[in-house]
Amino acid sequence: MFNVLNRDSGAKPATQQTPAGDGGLAPTFVLALGTFAVGTDAFITAGFLPSMAHSLHVSSSAAGQSVTLFAAAYAVLSPVLATLTARLPRRALLVGALTVLGLANLLSALAPNYPVLMASRVIAAAGAAAYTPNAGAVSAALVRTELRARALAVVIGGLTIATALGVPLGNVAARWTSWRVAFGGVATLCVLCAIGVFLVMPRLPGAGRVPLRTRLAMLRRPGVLAVLPLTTLGMAACYTAYAYSVPALGAVGVPGSAMVVMLFLYGLGAVVGNLLAGQATDRVGAVRVLTVGYAVMALTFAVLAWMAATSTKDLTALVGVLAFTWGASSWCQTPPQQHRLIAAAPQEAPLVVSLNSSGIYLGIGLGTVIGGLSLSSGLGLTYALGAVLAAVALVWLVVTARATDVRISEEEGR
Repeated sequence: MFNVLNRDSGAKPATQQTPAGDGGLAPTFVLALGTFAVGTDAFITAGFLPSMAHSLHVSSSAAGQSVTLFAAAYAVLSPVLATLTARLPRRALLVGALTVLGLANLLSALAPNYPVLMASRVIAAAGAAAYTPNAGAVSAALVRTELRARALAVVIGGLTIATALGVPLGNVAARWTSWRVAFGGVATLCVLCAIGVFLVMPRLPGAGRVPLRTRLAMLRRPGVLAVLPLTTLGMAACYTAYAYSVPALGAVGVPGSAMVVMLFLYGLGAVVGNLLAGQATDRVGAVRVLTVGYAVMALTFAVLAWMAATSTKDLTALVGVLAFTWGASSWCQTPPQQHRLIAAAPQEAPLVVSLNSSGIYLGIGLGTVIGGLSLSSGLGLTYALGAVLAAVALVWLVVTARATDVRISEEEGR
C-alpha cells in the first residue's frame, strides 16, 4: 500500500523519486501529530513573550529574537540535516527528531538566563528541521496524486491547530503558572507524539543520499526560483506582528481578559484557512487560492494599522473578525505553495519540500526582525509593514504566476 520515496537505499541516485502512492489520507494524520508538537513549540512563545522577557530581564524585542534565532537556525539546518539523514529509515528519523525537540524544550524550561534560552532554541530548531520536511514529503508519497494537496494540508494542519491551541495555552500558562511550565508541557507533548509516531507509522526506508550541492542547485531551477521566494515573502508579512501578538492586539483595544479569545480566533482561522486551501488547491488551482489569501492578508493588516494608529477602541468584535482573517490568510499559503513546488520539480519533491520549509522559517525570522525593529515606532507601523509585505507578495505572485505555470506544464509533459 505504501509507495514511499525511493525504495533503493543506495547512494547512486542523484535525485529522490516521489511516485504517487495509492493510499488515502488516514496515514497522514499520525504525521500531523508530530507537526502539532513542532508547531506548539514554535508558536507558543508568542503567548507569553512579555512575561518571559520580564523574567529574563530583557526587552520584548530581545525576547522576540528567540523566535528569529529559531527560524534562522531552522532555515539553515533544514537542507543540511536532510542531506545528513537521507539514508535513515523514516520512522526512526521522525521519532529521533521529536525526541531532540522534547529535550530542547526541557532545556528552555530550565534556562537560568537569556543565553541558555537562546541556545535551547537552536537545538529545538534542529529537531523541528529534521521532522517537518520529512513529514511533508512522506505524506505526499503515501497518497494518490489527486489527494496530494489535501495530504500536505493535513500535515501542515498540525501546525495550524497548534496556533489555535498552543498560543492561547501559552498565554494562559503565563497568567496562571509561568512560561517555564508551558515549555515543560511542550517537552512532554513532544515525547508523547514521538511514541505515537513510533507505534503507528509503518517502517519506511530511507532514500539515496543527495549531496547538499545538488539540493541547493534546485534553487537555480526556473520553476522553483519563481515560486520559492513567495513563501518567504508571505511568511514575513504575517509574522511581522505575530511574534508580538499580545502587545499588538493590545494596541487595537483588546483587553487582557479577551486576549486568549483573540489568540484562539487567530488559530481557528489558521486551521480553517489551511484546510480550505488544501481542498481549493485541488479544485481551482494554487494561484487563485494564493491571490485571495494575500489580498485578504493585506486588507486585514491595513485595517489593524489604521485602528492602532488612531487608537480606536471598543471594536473588540471587529478585532475578533480580523484575528480570524489574519490566521486564515497566513496559513492558507503553505498547501498551495508546496503543491506548486512539487509540480515544478516532481522528481525532487523531498528536496523542494525541504527548501520550502527553509523558506517558511526564513520568512518567520525576517518578519520577526522587521516587527522587532518597528516596535519603538508604534504597533501601527508594525501592522502597516505587514500590509506592505502582503501586497508585495501579491504582486510577486501575479508577475511570476503565468511563467511559472508554463514551466510546470513543460515539466509535467516530460
